[in-house]
Amino acid sequence: MKQDIQTLDDIKELVDQFYTTIRNDTLLGPIFKERIQDNWAPHLEKMYSFWQTILLDEHSYFGSPFPPHMNLPIEAKHFAQWLNLFEARVDDLFAGEKAEEAKWRAQKMAQMFQFKLDYLNANPNKKPLI
Repeated sequence: MKQDIQTLDDIKELVDQFYTTIRNDTLLGPIFKERIQDNWAPHLEKMYSFWQTILLDEHSYFGSPFPPHMNLPIEAKHFAQWLNLFEARVDDLFAGEKAEEAKWRAQKMAQMFQFKLDYLNANPNKKPLI
């Protein structure tokens, strides 16, 4: 029986497995490889802190998640694939209230990023919404 997301170790397991999947994905892998190159450790640490703050209410992430994404060559299909892979990893590993919250929050984050990117693309002379 699967347990719910409860600890930082659970977050690390989810993040590590998710980004292993991302690296092997034909759509998303090349984008991450170009941006992150071989600097995965700092990115993973940031993701651990982000999800720890979001899901466990342990404030270890300080920053703004959108700006690093605003100049990437991504569109709706990338967000859909990211979300599908994330939800699949959550479902593979966990079950419960926090697991459902993780998927819900990922959906909302993907929507927000997509809205912001759509705005930037439609208004190239305006200051980005961060």
